Amino acid sequence: MKAGSNPPETSPGPVIVFDGVCLLCNGWVRFLLHHDHRRRYRFAAMQDDAGRALLQQHGLDPDDPASMLLVDGDLARRDTDAILAVLTGLGGAWRLAGALRIVPGLLRDPLYRCIARNRYRWFGRREQCLLPDAALRERFL
Repeated sequence: MKAGSNPPETSPGPVIVFDGVCLLCNGWVRFLLHHDHRRRYRFAAMQDDAGRALLQQHGLDPDDPASMLLVDGDLARRDTDAILAVLTGLGGAWRLAGALRIVPGLLRDPLYRCIARNRYRWFGRREQCLLPDAALRERFL
């Protein structure tokens, strides 16, 4: 984002900020694109200006992205809270994922962070962000 420019527009609908070079993260986005029949979610790669700005706006370091971020209006969720909110937001049977909230974040998030720290080693990475095809481009900031 260039100096003096406005923060990215996060309305309408929730925005998922993800690691655009991580193969696991790209798999998560492809999963959501397939299952988000209401086209509720939009996406921003952490490596792009919009994703970096959203991370900074919500107190996360865009140069050390170890957390997924879900921004829905003024509300921001990260780590497993973000994952559970996204899954329940898909509706249908995916709402059952909300039952995992019974497990406190203090127990869920360390596992998430372990996976996040090792995601490139375990799942691989691309040299550059994957570009969406024309049919999906409006879903990406």
